[in-house]
Amino acid sequence: MMNPINSAFMETISQAFASKIDEILNQWKTKVRLDTKIENSKNLSEPALINLIPQVLEAMTTALNESEEDDFEIVAQASLEHGINRFEHGYDAAEISREYRLLRQVVFSILKDDLLELPKTESYRAFRVIDAVIDQASAYCFHQFVEERTQKLENLQRQITNNNEELTRLLSLSQESFSQLAHELKTPLNSIMAYSQLLLRQQQAKTEEDSITIERIERVLRASRQLLQLVNNSLELSQVDAGKTQLKLMKIDLNSVIAATVETIEPLAQAKELSIIISNDRAPEQVITDLSRFQQILINLLSNAVRYTETGSITVICESLPDDKWLLGIRDTGIGIAPENMERIFQPFSRVAQRVSKQAEGSTGLGLTIVSQLVELLKGEIEVISQIGEGSEFMIIFPREIKPNNR
Repeated sequence: MMNPINSAFMETISQAFASKIDEILNQWKTKVRLDTKIENSKNLSEPALINLIPQVLEAMTTALNESEEDDFEIVAQASLEHGINRFEHGYDAAEISREYRLLRQVVFSILKDDLLELPKTESYRAFRVIDAVIDQASAYCFHQFVEERTQKLENLQRQITNNNEELTRLLSLSQESFSQLAHELKTPLNSIMAYSQLLLRQQQAKTEEDSITIERIERVLRASRQLLQLVNNSLELSQVDAGKTQLKLMKIDLNSVIAATVETIEPLAQAKELSIIISNDRAPEQVITDLSRFQQILINLLSNAVRYTETGSITVICESLPDDKWLLGIRDTGIGIAPENMERIFQPFSRVAQRVSKQAEGSTGLGLTIVSQLVELLKGEIEVISQIGEGSEFMIIFPREIKPNNR
């Protein structure tokens, strides 16, 4: 408790403070408006800018005239609401801090003469009260600002989580629907192909006068095969994307598998008078991988090489590497890939070749996409080197052993 004399001094400074609130507000508004580091103040109307600062100043008046310096209930309420206001108007923490710093400067600048007229003890006490009120107001304002910001971030996080869950659900439905559609398409396609093959055999047994009919049946058969390949490739992509592809790991003899796979592609190469060379002198004898997926990668790469190579050869390279790894390379003398197209060759339905043979017209546009995804599934890394007019080389580095817990 203060003695009556001290109380009189504090009442005097409290009255002086109350009489200068408007002056303090006007100077503070001007300084805030002119401060280049408080950009958001430029967009506020005058009432929005002032907000609850008058209540904070009135709390200072009360605190200066009270015997208890920690009675800041008015300050707390006004500052909390001020924090909400500043958050809603897009302020950041630095701008709020600067507003209160300017308020402190203006208050002491305007009250300087009044404070100097007080006895030293009372001047110091008044200084402490004003300083404490501004500190407390700033702290409450910051607290509410952080609360509002945290709440908004939590709401955004919940919204993002909900959106992700819904997208996952829709994607799952889409994949299931697509798989069902693809399976439904395969049945009539297989029927069309079977009947076309039957008609083709029947027509081939007749006279040459039916050559036009034979050609038309062959077109239907080619189109059916291409469509069936597209459906199968799309199903493969859908299963990989959905994480439903299960690996069947086993030891395989690389040389035997590569030789057998090349045999299936050789008729296509021979039709274009291309040679397929196997370079496997340094190949590992055995690796542990998924035989079916590896063959699919090799077939797709070889088919792609044949499709876009008009003359020359295709080389299959297989060799051991350090650190229990091995290399599979497919090199061709084809038309090559332009540098600007390299990034999208593994995208679905991407065809980057400008000049393609008649055989290339049968491409589904999914072969390299499937290769990319299967390489990742087998824990491999793929790299492509190509030059227009000289050919391309696809190099894949695989682990010598895929372990079950690494799938």
